[in-house]
Amino acid sequence: MLEQDCLSCSCCVLITPMEGDSGKMRVMVTGGSGLVGRAIEQVLKEEGGAREGEEWIFLSSKDANLMDIAETKAVFQKHRPTHVIHLAAMVGGLFKNMRENLSFWRNNIYINDNVLQTAHEFGVEKVVSCLSTCIFPDKTTYPIDETMIHNGPPHESNFGYSYAKRMIDVHNRAYYKQYGRRYTAVIPTNVFGPHDNFNIEDGHVLPGLIHKTYIAQKEGTPLQVWGSGRPRRQFIYSLDLARLFLWVLREYNEVEPIILSVGEEDEVSIKEAADAVVEALKFKGEVVYDTSKADGQFKKTASNAKLRKYLPDFTFTPFHKAIKETCDWFVANYDIARK
Repeated sequence: MLEQDCLSCSCCVLITPMEGDSGKMRVMVTGGSGLVGRAIEQVLKEEGGAREGEEWIFLSSKDANLMDIAETKAVFQKHRPTHVIHLAAMVGGLFKNMRENLSFWRNNIYINDNVLQTAHEFGVEKVVSCLSTCIFPDKTTYPIDETMIHNGPPHESNFGYSYAKRMIDVHNRAYYKQYGRRYTAVIPTNVFGPHDNFNIEDGHVLPGLIHKTYIAQKEGTPLQVWGSGRPRRQFIYSLDLARLFLWVLREYNEVEPIILSVGEEDEVSIKEAADAVVEALKFKGEVVYDTSKADGQFKKTASNAKLRKYLPDFTFTPFHKAIKETCDWFVANYDIARK
C-alpha cells in the first residue's frame, strides 16, 4: 500500500524536459557565486568555454532560497536544467562549525533534499553534488578512500555538517536503486582560491591565514596562527577542482562518489601552509602560534587512487604557485572580497 501511495502522489510526478531540447545539455550550478562556482565559470571562459550544445546557468542565493521547496521548484521550472552541479551549502570554518552544529545539519539537509528531489521530479539526467573529506570517520586508518565514508562517526567538531553531507551519498544511492537516477558526488579535500570567504572568524584555514597575514603586514603586528600548526591537510586549488568537476559532469558515470584531491605526498601541515602564505605576501614580522585554540581533526589523509585510475596524467597546480595566485587576487580585490 505504501509503495502504491508513493508512486501515485503528486510530489513524485516526473516533469518531462521541454520540447525541442533533445540533445542539449543545460547545466544549472547551485551556489554558482561561491568559490567553486566562480572557478568553474572562469575555467569555462578561459579554457575553451562550454562545449557545443552546452548552456550554463550559475545561480546565487539571490535567485532562490534552496531551503524553501517552493523557491527551489520555481528556479528549476524557470531554467529546466538537464544537468545540475550542486554546490550550494551552509559552510564555515572550524570554529563556526563548533558553535553551530545544529544549524549546519538542518540547513544543509533542507537544501540537499530540496535540490535532489526537485531534480528527480524535473527529470534531471545527472546531478553532481559536492561533499567534503570531513564526512569520513574521525577514528580510521589512512589513507581514507571512497569505500570508508560510513565506517564510523565523523569528528565531533563538525558532526552536523559532516552528517548532512554524508546523507547526499545515501540520497544518491537510493535514487539509483529506486528510480535508476545516476546522481553522484565528488569529495574534494580543502579547497582554496580566488573568490573564497576570507572571513577570519568563520572562514576556512587558508583564506583566514591570508587575511590575517595581510592585516598583520599592514599594521606591523605579529601574525597569530590559531592552533599548534601541526595538523596536516591536502589542499586543492579551486581552478584545478573546477577542471575536475567538468570531467565528472561530462565523463564520470558512477553513482559512487569520487575523491578529488592531490596525492598523499602533497599533504602539508598548517605551519607549512602558513609559511607559504607568509612567503607569498612577503610578510617580515613575527609568527605566533596560539595553542589555546583548537586544532580540530589532526589529519584526514585521502587517497586519490580512484581519480588517478581515470586521469593518470592530470596535473595539479603546484601548491606555492596556487597560494601566490590566491594571495595576489586577494590583495588586488581586497575591497570586494568576501571577508
